[in-house]
This record gives sequence, structure tokens and C-alpha cells, in this order.
Amino acid sequence: MMKKVLFAVLVLSALVLAACGGGSNAVATLAPVPADYAGKTNPLGADAAAAGAEVFKTNCESCHGPLGKGDGPAGAALDPTPKDLSVLQVSAGDDFLYWRINTGKEGTGMVAWKGTLTDEQIWQVVSFIRTLK
Repeated sequence: MMKKVLFAVLVLSALVLAACGGGSNAVATLAPVPADYAGKTNPLGADAAAAGAEVFKTNCESCHGPLGKGDGPAGAALDPTPKDLSVLQVSAGDDFLYWRINTGKEGTGMVAWKGTLTDEQIWQVVSFIRTLK
């Protein structure tokens, strides 16, 4: 009888530990920004965020969702799923955001928008991303 109780306690303890260990608390490390983009800052003011919201809605929302959480309907089918831009914008500089929107990211659903969006539109989107919470 004691062995059964001990076994049950061990199994329950393992289940509790497994449930607690589901996510990683590690902070995501951003890729280094290439020299061509490093140090770029948004030349547009915060007022560009309104125009950026429109560009985002048309081009980005289907994957990133309306609030940039990575929960858009098209993003659900992607592996990996789109980044939560409200979190990313806290640690990413303007140069990183501009670079990533321009060139996309190989191995993900993030396409390169260079040539589709103008530089001004990309900077407008960066301004909008900065408003996400």
C-alpha cells in the first residue's frame, strides 16, 4: 500500500512540474542589424503612426493581427507564428524594425516589403508599431 501512495505522489509531482515548465522565461535575442541598416532612426514624427496604421491594416494585419499580437487569421497557419510586435517593439530599435520590414526573415512567413512599400510607408509602419502596447 505504501508503494502505491509513494508512486501516486511521484506521478502527481511530475505532472505539476511538467505543467509549470511549459514556457521559457528567456528574453528573445534579436539578430544583429546589418551595417547597411544599423543606426537608422525614423525620420518621421509620431504623427506618422496614423498613416502607418493604414499601411499596417492593408499589408500586415492579416498575419500580425489588428493589435500586432501575431494573432491574425493568416498568421495562424504559419510556422513559426508571427511575432508579437507589441513585445518586440520594446527591445527593437528603429533600425531593426526598418531592416526586418525591408528584407523579411528567411525561414518564416515574414516577407520582404522593399519594393512593395515605399521607404516612407515602411517608416510609417515603424511609427505605428511604436504605439502598440
